[in-house]
Amino acid sequence: MDLSLLGFVLLAAVSAAAVAYALMFNTISAERKAEQRLESVKRVETDRNVIRATRERASEAARRRRTIQESLSELEARQKDRDRYLTRPPLKIQLHQAGIEMPMRRFYMLSTAGGIFLAFLALIAGAPLWVVPGALLAGIFGIPRWIVAYLRKRRVKAFLDEFPNALDVIVRAVKSGLPLNDAVRMIAAEAREPVKSEFRRLVEAQQLGLSMAEAAMRMSETIPCPEANFFGIVIQIQSQSGGNLSEALGNLSRVLRDRKKMKAKVQALSMEAKASAAIIGALPVVVAVLVYITSPGYIMPLFTTSAGHLVLGVSAVWMCIGIFVMRQMMNFEV
Repeated sequence: MDLSLLGFVLLAAVSAAAVAYALMFNTISAERKAEQRLESVKRVETDRNVIRATRERASEAARRRRTIQESLSELEARQKDRDRYLTRPPLKIQLHQAGIEMPMRRFYMLSTAGGIFLAFLALIAGAPLWVVPGALLAGIFGIPRWIVAYLRKRRVKAFLDEFPNALDVIVRAVKSGLPLNDAVRMIAAEAREPVKSEFRRLVEAQQLGLSMAEAAMRMSETIPCPEANFFGIVIQIQSQSGGNLSEALGNLSRVLRDRKKMKAKVQALSMEAKASAAIIGALPVVVAVLVYITSPGYIMPLFTTSAGHLVLGVSAVWMCIGIFVMRQMMNFEV
């Protein structure tokens, strides 16, 4: 083929392409601008959606924080009212907390009978006449209430020993898919006392129409300890603001076990001081017994004369004050 013909063909093709481009330039430019505008609109819409989602998440987090703060404030106010009522509860509530199901009339009758019996023993033992009214008052008002306080403390201790295990069972039940009510019924049927009876009260309260949160908040009225109050607060917050119940109860169980370990550690560290206090408290009695064995005539005036009775009374009062002070120094609240 002739080169001039080939050059002419190429020149014609280039000219045709240039003419076509010149004719379609506006159309291509308009399409490009439309695509750019569409992309910018999409980008702006995406940014708006991201900003809207961020604002919604922030508002949801703020609303949840506000709900939790309001719940905590309400729970704190209720707890203050409950603490004012439960710090020194009436005797009827103390009997209930000690697990003693007894009418108040019977308790007063037994206390009076115990006081009369103790006064009769003091009179038979040859104690001075001024000791008999003291023995009567101690038998009516002192010893029965001391027994109630002891049983109350023992019941709370038994509850704290079993309560973390019950929480672990509830956590496993909730993680396996069971509702919280079914897990509580399982504890009420299979746990050891007094956890069994306390969770049975939760089930009975629900049957009467109370919610789980309200029934759990009432547990601290029958078990006067912070651990029962913690359980009620966790259930109350979870019912109002939502969240992972199994994780919250698992954390509570771990906290309770850590508190128990800390109490055991404090008790172990204070055993030396307790042993020293026991030796100091028993020393006067031991010395008096040894003196009576070796020289009875030397110590008998303390028991046969009025001046000796006065010395024994004053010494007993000072010993009680010293024992009370040592006890307060050795008891640590964890």
